[in-house]
Order: sequence, then C-alpha cells, then structure tokens
Amino acid sequence: MASPRLLKDNDLLDTLQGETRTRVFDRIELVELKLGQVLCEAGEPFTYGYFPVDAIVSILYVMKNDASAEIAVVGKEGMIGVALFMGGESTSSRAIVQNAGHAYRLRASALLEEFARGGTFQHVLLRFAQGLITQMVQTAACNRHHTVDQQFCRWLLMSLDRLPTNQLRMTQKLIGNMLGIDNAGVKAAAAVLSSAGLIEYDDGDITVLSRSGVVRRSCECYGVVKRECDRLIRMAATPAAVAGAVGH
Repeated sequence: MASPRLLKDNDLLDTLQGETRTRVFDRIELVELKLGQVLCEAGEPFTYGYFPVDAIVSILYVMKNDASAEIAVVGKEGMIGVALFMGGESTSSRAIVQNAGHAYRLRASALLEEFARGGTFQHVLLRFAQGLITQMVQTAACNRHHTVDQQFCRWLLMSLDRLPTNQLRMTQKLIGNMLGIDNAGVKAAAAVLSSAGLIEYDDGDITVLSRSGVVRRSCECYGVVKRECDRLIRMAATPAAVAGAVGH
C-alpha cells in the first residue's frame, strides 16, 4: 500500500478523496523506473497504468525502421495508460522512461474497475486525456513548422516542468529519439544553446542555466500546451466541476 504522503507527489492521485482514495491506496504500489525502460510497446496491451512521481515518461511514435519521434511527455501531472479507459487497450506508440525516478502503478483491471465507478477518478483521467491530446496536436504542428532549436527548447521546458531540479540526465541517443534527429543534430542544437549561455551540455547530461532564456528562444507551442494543461488540471481539482460531471 502506498503512503498517503507520497501519493501527493502525483497531481491526479492527489485529487482523490474519501472512499475513492482509500480504494486506490489499497491497490496501488510504488515502483522504480529506470532510464530507457519501456513501460509499454506499440501494439501491446497495457498491464498497468502508471502515475509518475519524479520520473518523466516519453510517448514515442515508432516507424517500421525503428526511427521514432516524441509525441508527448508525461510526468507528475498525469499518467501512462490512457488507452485503457478510452477503450483501445493498446496504442501505436511506445512509452519509455526519459528521466529515471519513481511512479505508482495500478493494475489495468483495477484501474478500469475504478474508472467505471465514475466520480472523481473518472473525471480527472478524462481531463488529463484531453490535455494529452492537446499536447500531441501541438507537438505535431511544432515538428512541422518550427526549427530544431525551438523544438529542443520546448522539450527542455516541458521536461523541467516535471522535475524538481534544473538538470536532466539521459543518453544522447535517447534525446535524439525524442526529437527525431541523429546524434549530430542533438549536438548541434545543444551547441547553439550552450554558446548562448543557456545550458551546459555533456553527452546527454543537461543543466539549464537560464530558464527565462530558454523560454525566449522557444516557439509558442510550449506556452499553448502549458496553459491548456494547467487549466484542465485546475478544473479537475475543483469539487464543483467534479460534481457537475457526475451529475451529467
């Protein structure tokens, strides 16, 4: 059984109260997530739903030649396994740990059982799903219309929002997989920001020196996604909104 204090480290779980919270507490477990760990492969059913705490999970679309590009990133604000309650059971994407840490996991059967009860749990998961769709749509537009440097800044900012520090530790290959570029492209994008004094970069290890500077170099996509996701999270945490959703 997970500690009530620790559960507050995931925004979705922190909204749960009363009997719903007790039922979830009794069936959830805290697990360690390692860098590069695949939580679900494309086409395979989800065994668990994951609620990150201090880990970050990337959702990647993978091509036949195994080339990939990130379509969304999930941290403590959300969960991995939306396909479970949306009726698909599996997706065409891969969920891989971008930043090592911890997450709570709930068996697929338990998640579906609680979702079917309606109420707060169902409400917050649907709100998060809406935010995730917004992120995916904006990422697709960003990848088509903005430079690699701008995409790199967007990715950095979204990662920082989900971490307690200004440091990201991952492999250069994994960064390339996220952005859909090769190692040379990663080095070039990092060099631009390093020369501007915004980051320190060492073979995948990134320390952000000036968040405001990275924000200025980023495209509008970061702000669009953040504002919408923050709005949905606030709505999900509002008792009146939950009551209204249940009433309908």
